[in-house]
Order: sequence, then C-alpha cells, then structure tokens
Amino acid sequence: MSNDHSIDELDRAIIAELENDARLSNTELARRVGLTPAPCLRRVQRLERDGVITGYHAQVDPRSSGRGLEVVVAVDIAVNDGRTIDDFETAVVAIPEVTEIRRMLGQPDYYLRVQVADLDAYEALLVGTISRLPAVNRLLSHQTMRQIKG
Repeated sequence: MSNDHSIDELDRAIIAELENDARLSNTELARRVGLTPAPCLRRVQRLERDGVITGYHAQVDPRSSGRGLEVVVAVDIAVNDGRTIDDFETAVVAIPEVTEIRRMLGQPDYYLRVQVADLDAYEALLVGTISRLPAVNRLLSHQTMRQIKG
C-alpha cells in the first residue's frame, strides 16, 4: 500500500460499502457516502491504485457449487525448515478443495479451510491427499456446523 495518501472517514465509508456490496454502481456508492459521482470514482480508483482495495469477488453458495461441507483442518508439520515449509505450501496451494490456507504463529502450524461435497469426499481428500503432504505430522479436523459471519 502506498503511503501517498492517508485513509480518511470517507475512504472508510467507501470501503465498508464495497465490502458489503462490491456490485454497487459508482452513482449509488457516491449517494451512500455523501459524495458526487466524480470524486467518489477518483477515491475508489486511488484506493485500488494504492493497494487498499485489492480486488472484487463473487460470493458463491457452497452447496450450489458442490461444496456444501466445510472442514477446518489444523495441520502440524514435522520439520519447520524453509524447504519443508515451501514444499508443503506449494503442495497445499495446488489442492482445489483447499479454499484458504493460514500459516499460524505457534500451534498448529497451519489452518486449512477445505470445502467438499460431503463426508465421503472429505475422507477421500484427507486420506488420499492431505495426509500425504510433505512433512505432515498431525491433522485435526473441525467441521463447520454453521457459518455465522464471513
């Protein structure tokens, strides 16, 4: 992010509106934050250019896309050297069902968000792929009952 401009309250309002609905037209966004369209558009473009806004994404219903079961997997790796970490991260990034990867401070080493169709698909992925990743020492699965916020 560039330090050329500080983020003010109007920028924060723009960001909040776009986080809530990234498909807002510039005219509607401007109305909601109390600007006219031209200065609102300039602010959005600056926020994009400065790396504050990094992209726009579609939110997809997991059940409709065949990924109705979400499991958070805590992963401990056996060796924490640079090559092992790189090998593990490269391998896990390549798994399409892993939709989020977080390297953690302390234990566990990683949290993976996995989205699959059902328990059978998860078991196959866990046994056939995730458990065979480089240096995996321990896996602990947590099934999402219901997503409250996100």
